[in-house]
Amino acid sequence: MAGLGWQRRASRGPWALLTAALLYAALGDVVRSEQQIPLSVVKLWASAFGGEIKSIAAKYSGSQLLQKKYKEYEKDVAIEEIDGLQLVKKLAKNMEEMFHKKSEAVRRLVEAAEEAHLKHEFDADLQYEYFNAVLINERDKDGNFLELGKEFILAPNDHFNNLPVNISLSDVQVPTNMYNKDPAIVNGVYWSESLNKVFVDNFDRDPSLIWQYFGSAKGFFRQYPGIKWEPDENGVIAFDCRNRKWYIQAATSPKDVVILVDVSGSMKGLRMTIAKQTVSSILDTLGDDDFFNIIAYNEELHYVEPCLNGTLVQADRTNKEHFREHLDKLFAKGIGMLDIALNEAFNILSDFNHTGQGSICSQAIMLITDGAVDTYDTIFAKYNWPDRKVRIFTYLIGREAAFADNLKWMACANKGFFTQISTLADVQENVMEYLHVLSRPKVIDQEHDVVWTEAYIDSTLPQAQKLADDQGPVLMTTVAMPVFSKQNETRSKGILLGVVGTDVPVKELLKTIPKYKLGIHGYAFAITNNGYILTHPELRPLYEEGKKRRKPNYSSVDLSEVEWEDRDDVLRNAMVNRKTGKFSMEVKKTVDKGKRVLVMTNDYYYTDIKGTPFSLGVALSRGHGKYFFRGNVTIEEGLHDLEHPDVSLADEWSYCNTDLHPEHRHLSQLEAIKLYLKGKEPLLQCDKELIQEVLFDAVVSAPIEAYWTSLALNKSENSDKGVEVAFLGTRTGLSRINLFVGAEQLTNQDFLKAGDKENIFNADHFPLWYRRAAEQIPGSFVYSIPFSTGTVNKSNVVTASTSIQLLDERKSPVVAAVGIQMKLEFFQRKFWTASRQTVNCYLIDNNGFILVSEDYTQTGDFFGEVEGAVMNKLLTMGSFKRITLYDYQAMCRANKESSDGAHGLLDPYNAFLAAVKWIMTELVLFLVEFNLCSWWHSDMTAKAQKLKQTLEPCDTEYPAFVSERTIKETSGNIACEDCSKSFVIQQIPSSNLFMVVVDSSCLCESVAPITMAPIEIRYNESLKCERLKAQKIRRRPESCHGFHPEENARECGGAPNLQAKMVLILFPLLLMLFSR
Repeated sequence: MAGLGWQRRASRGPWALLTAALLYAALGDVVRSEQQIPLSVVKLWASAFGGEIKSIAAKYSGSQLLQKKYKEYEKDVAIEEIDGLQLVKKLAKNMEEMFHKKSEAVRRLVEAAEEAHLKHEFDADLQYEYFNAVLINERDKDGNFLELGKEFILAPNDHFNNLPVNISLSDVQVPTNMYNKDPAIVNGVYWSESLNKVFVDNFDRDPSLIWQYFGSAKGFFRQYPGIKWEPDENGVIAFDCRNRKWYIQAATSPKDVVILVDVSGSMKGLRMTIAKQTVSSILDTLGDDDFFNIIAYNEELHYVEPCLNGTLVQADRTNKEHFREHLDKLFAKGIGMLDIALNEAFNILSDFNHTGQGSICSQAIMLITDGAVDTYDTIFAKYNWPDRKVRIFTYLIGREAAFADNLKWMACANKGFFTQISTLADVQENVMEYLHVLSRPKVIDQEHDVVWTEAYIDSTLPQAQKLADDQGPVLMTTVAMPVFSKQNETRSKGILLGVVGTDVPVKELLKTIPKYKLGIHGYAFAITNNGYILTHPELRPLYEEGKKRRKPNYSSVDLSEVEWEDRDDVLRNAMVNRKTGKFSMEVKKTVDKGKRVLVMTNDYYYTDIKGTPFSLGVALSRGHGKYFFRGNVTIEEGLHDLEHPDVSLADEWSYCNTDLHPEHRHLSQLEAIKLYLKGKEPLLQCDKELIQEVLFDAVVSAPIEAYWTSLALNKSENSDKGVEVAFLGTRTGLSRINLFVGAEQLTNQDFLKAGDKENIFNADHFPLWYRRAAEQIPGSFVYSIPFSTGTVNKSNVVTASTSIQLLDERKSPVVAAVGIQMKLEFFQRKFWTASRQTVNCYLIDNNGFILVSEDYTQTGDFFGEVEGAVMNKLLTMGSFKRITLYDYQAMCRANKESSDGAHGLLDPYNAFLAAVKWIMTELVLFLVEFNLCSWWHSDMTAKAQKLKQTLEPCDTEYPAFVSERTIKETSGNIACEDCSKSFVIQQIPSSNLFMVVVDSSCLCESVAPITMAPIEIRYNESLKCERLKAQKIRRRPESCHGFHPEENARECGGAPNLQAKMVLILFPLLLMLFSR
């Protein structure tokens, strides 16, 4: 209840206190006489408190003054309804131009690389000192620079997030398992030095470019600007550019793949371990445009996932991980009947191709075995000759070469490739060979297809690792193009030299979107040809806040998983099919860390972004979200009011493009606007329309600064310093903040700071207090307690905010929001609780969260968890309604059986280090293979199985609660086991609050609490199977280079020289071991 008259005029104070005392006495008498709680008494009580708290919020926020000022300008402004279709087309055009600039930079790199290689003659004895990214600036014990580690000048650069880089030169990274001075690498590094000039020229032409690079087919990676690379704690750099999605996507065409794994008895021990690792490495090379299945065979066929018998599935992250988990279940026994497996594989590829669901491009069978007793030419003649549309890639596991000829013949006769894998260290390099074969038709066609990846976080690059430490992982997309050999003698061989690319952070896309045109709840989003999200405000790629860990499937979140109300995928499918149009639906948008929900109707407008595989959408909320207004003031007036020290602008909005010229990069948006308006920086490119509206808002809101100052100077007005902060924000991202206490005295030190993402203007949303105020009835305040990031929410402040509208009609635009933040203790003192023995008195908000309770520990809790019986009755009576929400990006705890040894071996570099023992034993002792494999298997993989609790992607269902606006007051009785529980709920006028008075003498323990805890949606085996088989509509890439008549199929691999292989493996390994 209100301490009625606190800080009011002295003449009213005694009367207010007397009223409160009388109300207290009346309520106490009623309860003691065991009658129902009188609604009229609670209504007076709520009215008194509502008037008191509104007067405080209105007074300190200055809401009435600001509303008056906007009213004064009402006749001078023009209100426009936003044309969503025209808006999305304009935004798509802007993005198209931005993407085109990036792809042109990449195209210039392709031309320069191909020209440089054409002029170069391979020299096996070439000696060339290049800048090795790991060794640069490293010295030996005598102080001399290491070989390949010359002095390389590095300086922090603000465009590259203040990382130390060299913007004049690139440097070269070579994978740990490769020899730095291998002739192929030295020659490649030598001719690719010519890219330095193009890197710098590209950066001069487009200063918004960030990292540019060339990934060589030989394995080295040239990166601009040059940066220092650091090995991990094992002295290893696991990065191999040829494993990156941008490389694979640019080098090859989409493909359908069937992987056949021999699980006959001869595959026991190390061979099975190598086979599993080979399958895992093949899966790494498959992307979202590819389809696959895995079949194990002995005398029978065993689908790794029996549910997917006879079909293929998309090679997205979730499906690949699902199959990886099933690989652990493979074990060797019986006899290998390869003919059965080949027949099945050809039939699957043929049938799936006829469905039109797959890649409709390249097809391949990957055979992983320790031998083949026949060439099976009758099978190939039946299914594959003469066209040879299905390529055969054979991987001979083990050291024996007895069956090599048969396997090589199978590969060569079917335009494939043969390779022998003797150790775990061989796996990655040998698997990569098939990509070069699949790239041949594209190379011969000389088709430089531009490819764009889905959104991803690359934590392997040094700049990404350093950025992750400072500001969290950065979401990006990559544009890439293949580089071909143009030398005439190599044309039929179709030699891929590598892939060039540049990264485009997703935040760069958001800069092209004028948030002020989208309204308070509006947003823009983009998806790929597979329906996966490129950018969307509801995309949550990380989990365990603070730890900044990536979700396993973050890069393949489908649009239907965030816009889940569209059950029929109408919006998703239209965008995937690159259509232009409009779609509307009611949505339930969660805010405030998912605790609250806003129900509204959105109009979606969409179109394609030409020259890319992406489609763009814009969501505008109906009502005030569809209107925009233009004000008009002079530049002189606006500039004067922008100079006020309390003015700030949204850091992530693009008022002026400060990336175009290096001299502008240090400017804040506010500084850039001032220079632009004063004509001092003619090269600055700014959004004139947005700046005009910023000036208007600055002028209209300027008087509030003097108003706040006068309140702050009058110490008696806020003598107990209960109100700490006043703030306002406008539709143009302009903010003003006033402190009524010293900065060091603020209860919530983080409020409105850069890290307080929910409460400041961001690239994709307005502040939380602004969004919630916009949905309140004009003139009323919304009160809330901020939710903490921890599991227990015990905030000690209350935020109050209200919206400012230009007109009285609901369709009018919300032009600003103002509010205050006050101490929770101050707020609670305004509420005078009733008798401590027989009633409980609560103050809850419109989502059911407790702001005031006699038990302080209940502050911030959901009312249903404290008073389950009462909340259940309120839901039954319609005072509150439950809204069911779904989270398809959730992470749930699961107990998994794991073997440390097995999982360790599935990492190629862990396997590489672990293989030392085996290789050394082989060289020194020359043990027979059977004994060696048994020793390996028992020592390295036979680890005890144990249960391990992990967080895994899952789907959850959870409730949110919203009050019914039309019900202002109600009362009721709840029949419990041996008593009757009465309660009264009364809305607090001009607020989102409710006073709830509950009879505490009746516990009603038989009614369970109502919680908001999410419940995992568990799918039975049948549903799991259906979900695996279900394929949403997707759009295939426009180009396909599956075959070429001039292709030289004789380049199909051969048995490796084992001794040479061993030297290649051991050389870097021994260097690493002896350097420790």
